[in-house]
Amino acid sequence: MTLEELRRHLDGVDQRLLELIADRQATSREIARVKRAVGHPTRDYARERDVVMGARTRAEQLGVSGDVAEALMRLLIRSSLTTQEQASVAAQAAGNGRRALVIGGAGKIGGWFVQFLASQGFEVQIADPATAGVANANTPAPLSDWTQSDLSHDFIVLATPLGATNALMKQLAQRRPPGVVFDVGSLKSPLRSGLEALRAAGVRVTSLHPMFGPDTELLSGRHVIHIDLGVREARDQVHALFAATMAEQVVMDIDEHDRLIAYVLGLSHAVNIAFFTALAASGESAPRLVQLSSTTFDAQFDIASKVAEESPDLYYEIQRLNDFGAESLDALSRAVAELRGAVQDGDQQRFRALMLRGLEYTKGRSSVTQRKA
Repeated sequence: MTLEELRRHLDGVDQRLLELIADRQATSREIARVKRAVGHPTRDYARERDVVMGARTRAEQLGVSGDVAEALMRLLIRSSLTTQEQASVAAQAAGNGRRALVIGGAGKIGGWFVQFLASQGFEVQIADPATAGVANANTPAPLSDWTQSDLSHDFIVLATPLGATNALMKQLAQRRPPGVVFDVGSLKSPLRSGLEALRAAGVRVTSLHPMFGPDTELLSGRHVIHIDLGVREARDQVHALFAATMAEQVVMDIDEHDRLIAYVLGLSHAVNIAFFTALAASGESAPRLVQLSSTTFDAQFDIASKVAEESPDLYYEIQRLNDFGAESLDALSRAVAELRGAVQDGDQQRFRALMLRGLEYTKGRSSVTQRKA
């Protein structure tokens, strides 16, 4: 065969692959229907392991890399899970006949909630200055100012910047909306007085922290944190919104949430900001460093690059407005000083102890990940 004939043959193979993937997706939707009918959970980790290991074995028998086969099957499984989860959410139709208002719905996470609620059958209205003059025949006319609403919705979602949310809550408390009100802020420390004002006014209020970004499609393995404000009815209703998904839902109080977030978000952000700040101050260009990159550097650089693309204002708020924010930054400062001291003092045993302590600590997360892999 000539080169052109071989390429045409490869094009045909690619087309058949895509057709098989489409067939697999259609089968996944049918599997989702059957699982719902018999009450079977969407995700089955034992089945996934069997599929992956079987693919590795068959691939190696065909002379194909087992790693390639595993990576492909995990990608296809994730795609199938997304299809099944979305089908389950839509089939539940929890929002049929109900209305939701998303204040800040033109933003990134606000937009995610608009789509999420709409997929459940809610009639969703957006209130956001960025929507002025925008209309959609299939949804209520968006509002540029939320105060124009009669606030008669079943759910009111506050997807607004942290710096503005507390004052907004106090305004809402004065109007006492009858539906469930919840925010989706990354921190709760700055919202204490606003949340208390709503609760004191008799509003069915709760607080939510979705631990994922606006580009997330599959909620399996993702966490949704519910803040216990003592209004059980509101918390239960918001919890039910995610019942058809595979998200892991966790309940905690404000102080526990913000102290943990100081490490989960605050520390991880700070490490990456320090990483790219140190690189930028080194005088070495990124292209030059990439030529000498290692696996560790590439992975860290990719994460740091994503952090650098985020909103500086939001990331500043996460650092500055958390009542427990200084704790994680102090821990980072002590860790760097300890590392620096071990290296400068030529203390190999001290350095080794740092590495071993880290290995022991990270085993806990690794064991959980491996059980789900």
